Amino acid sequence: MTPQRSSDKAELRGQIRAALKAMSPAQHAAGSLQIRARIAKQECWREARSILFYASLPDEPDVWQLLLGALAAGKTAALPRFVREHQKYVACRINDVGRDICEGRFGIREPRADCAEIPLNQLDFVLVPGVAFDLDGHRLGRGKGHYDRLLASFEGLACGVAFDQQVVGHVPVEPHDAQLSCILTPTRCHWVAGQRAVLK
Repeated sequence: MTPQRSSDKAELRGQIRAALKAMSPAQHAAGSLQIRARIAKQECWREARSILFYASLPDEPDVWQLLLGALAAGKTAALPRFVREHQKYVACRINDVGRDICEGRFGIREPRADCAEIPLNQLDFVLVPGVAFDLDGHRLGRGKGHYDRLLASFEGLACGVAFDQQVVGHVPVEPHDAQLSCILTPTRCHWVAGQRAVLK
């Protein structure tokens, strides 16, 4: 795998952010609704017992209602929490969104410090945000590498969640970048070749 120039990634981030900024609030809401409905139809979602969600930023697909639905269905739900002393994210269990959520690093909703950490190998499905994705399962994040480190020890199904504008022909990648199992948008769920598997 050939290392990519940081300028390649910066240029792609700029292009995608411009496309997302051009979306109206109505388009964002409609796309998020379609994404949630499409995720809920997937067999891997129905079979998943423990799921790592994300708290969306304004330009990301909103999957929050899926977290609420998972809790109501008795699934184990988790969110990333930033650990300052280690400068990394860990997965922590959410039992009650009214009690367990606070505003964390970068202004993102995350679990409170007393929420129990869940080892990544105890999760079987992860919803992954990003700036751009390609159909080989590669993801371009915001440049900090937090999700790549979080996913490094994850062995279940990692699903990239994106608007259609975020899917491109090629994402510049580096050896440490995590590969996703599938990419899901408002209009399709694309499984990466060789990645589809049955949840344990």
